[in-house]
Amino acid sequence: MPSTVLGEPRRPVPVRTILATIGLVLATAVALLLVYEVRRTLVWIVVAVFFTIALYPLTNWVERRLTRFHRTVATLLVFLVVLVVIAGLITLFAVPLAREGASFATQLPALVDDARAGRGPVGNLLERTHALSYVQNNQERISSFVTGLTTPAAGVLRGVATGVAGVITVFVLALLMVLEGPKVVEGTLNLIDRPSTRERVRRVSADCAKSITGYISGNLLISVICGVLTYAVLKFSGVPFAGLIALFVAVADLIPLIGATLGAVVAIVAAAIHSIPALIAAAIFFVLYQQLENHVLQPVILARTVKLNPLAVLVSILVGVELAGILGALLAIPVAGIIQVILRDVWDHRRGEAKDEVTVGEERQPAL
Repeated sequence: MPSTVLGEPRRPVPVRTILATIGLVLATAVALLLVYEVRRTLVWIVVAVFFTIALYPLTNWVERRLTRFHRTVATLLVFLVVLVVIAGLITLFAVPLAREGASFATQLPALVDDARAGRGPVGNLLERTHALSYVQNNQERISSFVTGLTTPAAGVLRGVATGVAGVITVFVLALLMVLEGPKVVEGTLNLIDRPSTRERVRRVSADCAKSITGYISGNLLISVICGVLTYAVLKFSGVPFAGLIALFVAVADLIPLIGATLGAVVAIVAAAIHSIPALIAAAIFFVLYQQLENHVLQPVILARTVKLNPLAVLVSILVGVELAGILGALLAIPVAGIIQVILRDVWDHRRGEAKDEVTVGEERQPAL
């Protein structure tokens, strides 16, 4: 007699349904495995998309205003300018470092003798921190530690090679994305049959791109503020190469999560080599500035550029860092801005108040 549930006969589950469920589970597992295996390539693609969105408006402006040639010419011109700027920054770092490196190599024996005798800024620092006595008492431990550092040299070289390959890949991807962007966008929108839905997707996409561009411009502004304040502190303290160090700090500040700390370490080391008062001033400045940047500058500036509430900016950064580390910190604010754009569009259509033009933020400022 067939089993019943609440008086009705229980129907057996069709074999096709079971097989379809098993197939979906297996397909999901394979897809997740594939994403995990190509995660490095996906990160490169995401970074390339960021550069594409940042350079896309500039390429369009060059195409409209400065040239009447094909889009290829405008794209190549913009990327050539980017290459020149990057080469200029590298030269700005490399030339002083090479010059000072050669000078340091000639002065190294005298500096070592002064350090051992407790003379000069380095010797005074070692004498006050009792570093020389520590080195003398722990020579065997330090030697074994230095020997162990040579073991992962091959891994470091592989990491450098991977980083170089990643930079080249991101550059080429961004170039192709900017070049073929209009065709891809129009081709994707043409897949939508209804004109009203197509225009709605176009407006929402423009809002999302504007949000990402605002994040990039806001991040650049924060880095400029960091570099200017660092230069002022180092210059006032008399630290040599204050401009070069401040430029490095500003560029490092663009890196989420660890960039500010990396720049601060370099600047503090340079200040410590110069003098103890400069070390104290630099340490106090960076401790205070990082608190200011993390809790005031980032929420306020990014709230104005991305059009997010300062609380939402801070919460999105914390959640992004917790979920995906550096990449999460990089994507947290743009993703929050995109979510806000989509939710606002859905809410407006639910209420029958869809906007007639592309706008950004609560103030509904025109995006185009």
